[in-house]
Amino acid sequence: MNGYERIMTAMALEQPDRVPIAEFLIDPKVYRALLPAATFQSDFEEHFDFDAVGCGAKFAVTRKNIDGSYYDEWGVLYKPSSEMVDHPVKGPIASLEDLNRYTPPDPDASQRLGRLPELVKKFKGKRAIIFHQRAAFMWSAYLAGIENLLVDFLVEPEFAHKLLDVVLEANIKLARNALRAGADIITLGDDYANNTSPLFSPAVFNEFILPRLAKMVDVIHEEKGTVIKHTDGNIWQIIDPIVATGIDGLNPIEPLAGMDIGEVKAKYGDRVCLFGNIDCGHLLPFGSPQEVATAVKECIAKASAGGGHVLTSSNSIHSSVNPQNYLAMIQAARKYGRYPVAAG
Repeated sequence: MNGYERIMTAMALEQPDRVPIAEFLIDPKVYRALLPAATFQSDFEEHFDFDAVGCGAKFAVTRKNIDGSYYDEWGVLYKPSSEMVDHPVKGPIASLEDLNRYTPPDPDASQRLGRLPELVKKFKGKRAIIFHQRAAFMWSAYLAGIENLLVDFLVEPEFAHKLLDVVLEANIKLARNALRAGADIITLGDDYANNTSPLFSPAVFNEFILPRLAKMVDVIHEEKGTVIKHTDGNIWQIIDPIVATGIDGLNPIEPLAGMDIGEVKAKYGDRVCLFGNIDCGHLLPFGSPQEVATAVKECIAKASAGGGHVLTSSNSIHSSVNPQNYLAMIQAARKYGRYPVAAG
């Protein structure tokens, strides 16, 4: 099997020849420590024979400030950090009047698909091509401020619904464009939880978030694509409806947030492919290569038997990950991931 076949077999909940390996985000500090010649993450993924390559939607910087902060095409202000993904400081929408005047970034803009055309040209049919974007929640939280939006769910529901719909419609067009350009998989990166619980009650989730997630999943399937739902945190209270939307994959099943991949496999492994879940919060930065290898072996034993599992980190390979530990993770996946694997 090649990488594309391996990922698609796993996503169909069937057993490939070995457990596929993928990663949604690898910090350049890490991949260049292991492969100095790498210009892009896909160079690293190709060199180490990953089963997928990926990229994300591109939203350009529209204005930089003297202090280094900047605005993007959504109109959101960011302060740079040491990580690849900066966090928002302030959004442009504080009222219904602001929302009525607001226009989201054009999903049809020529730069919007980022490196996707290059990846399709080089890897189509050889490695699964994953396009990373969002559905409705996180961009809405960036635009209005996450604390404000969570309050709006309760006190200004009309405003919240309208904001979510504006964001969703733009992102639906983006997903259609990515799939028509050759992406195989869309990853939806809206986070719904912290380490102890979802950010909102199940009732709020069911009213505001779930219908829009389901709509996006339906669109992706309509375009003959597959979809991975990414959300950090402890999602036990809302995992049932998330899986019921028909997602094809679930990521990252974060162990430090109480998400045991063996338990998720037992409850949902006949309905959704699991992408995860080697701990990147403590183990990959601070553990030893042997501890990493042991964790990989245990993860495969819990999640890989019978197929339906792709090995990834529990979030991303961020700048604090020890490169040698990441190499140990890759090597252990090759060592222990050949089928048949025994359930543990």
